[in-house]
Amino acid sequence: MKIIVTGSSGLIGSEAVRYFGKQGHKIIGVDNNLRKYFFGEKGDTSWNLKSLQALKIDFTHLDLDIRDRKAILELYKHEKPDVTIHCAAQPSHDLAAKMPFDDFDTNAVGTMNLLEASRQFSFDSPFIYMSTNKVYGDAPNELKLKELPTRWEYADENFYNGIDETMRIDQTKHSLFGASKAAADIITQEYGRYFNMPTVSFRGGCLTGPSHSGVELHGFLSYIVKASVNQIPYTIFGYKGKQVRDNIHSEDVIRAFEEFIKKPSAGAVYNMGGGRGNSTSILEIIETLNKNFGYKLPFTLSNENRIGDHICYISDLSKFKKDYPNWNIQISLEKTLEEIVEMQVKLKK
Repeated sequence: MKIIVTGSSGLIGSEAVRYFGKQGHKIIGVDNNLRKYFFGEKGDTSWNLKSLQALKIDFTHLDLDIRDRKAILELYKHEKPDVTIHCAAQPSHDLAAKMPFDDFDTNAVGTMNLLEASRQFSFDSPFIYMSTNKVYGDAPNELKLKELPTRWEYADENFYNGIDETMRIDQTKHSLFGASKAAADIITQEYGRYFNMPTVSFRGGCLTGPSHSGVELHGFLSYIVKASVNQIPYTIFGYKGKQVRDNIHSEDVIRAFEEFIKKPSAGAVYNMGGGRGNSTSILEIIETLNKNFGYKLPFTLSNENRIGDHICYISDLSKFKKDYPNWNIQISLEKTLEEIVEMQVKLKK
């Protein structure tokens, strides 16, 4: 297959390049390192691009901005890809408020450009959009919670497996980032349902792995490991450090993409995260890094939480597992943590 991957130097994009490239597919990566513009030198993904270019795979990198509608249309007209894996995004709540046009143009308009290009020139090819659980906004925070010694937990046992796709996405505060990603999520669904195109929105939990260029404003697990290894003072924003995240390794995400490519549908929506088994609170991960790896994180606790932040979020994976029974989480939180620590130690040297 010929596969276009946007955000190909980022976490999920680069994993897609490696995974499908090693299978012998032709990969066209679209990435203009906008993450460096958003986050500065710490967000630079050029190191990841170099590692991809060193692989013995059929990989072509294009320094292309998905906001450039003419260029995107020309790309699809010329290449007519068999699959689109769309991972490019502005990923930060905080930055979205500081640069709202950049955020919306990248997340919403960029997605629209890709969808229309795919409709015109690759109509029957699966279009995979990497959405986010932030499309639910503050709605998950309305669930009753109980406070445990190291984490918040759902009070209602019906939510033991987490949040499913029936959670509402409107009439709630999202942050501008959550709103722009929701716009892209909805338009991706609409191209599937209205035009009967094979599209899917994967609403990601905490996507992570050793290739993540985590920064303070984005990339929870990667950045907390980086801070621990390098003894960077860390601030926990609100909720007593007991906020819960479910972490999924980037390779498990790509295997979900692979299953959808094999059996696509129109306008699909799936929550995609680590689930109950790969969930952890900030306090718990700090303790694990200290106990298992010997890194004691210097942190302070702020009473002010981030706007649009979830107190307890676990992805209910039941719907995807039902539709694609060959898929399951294969990489544990412990294994993921080991890989990220190893990478951060290597980068420190």
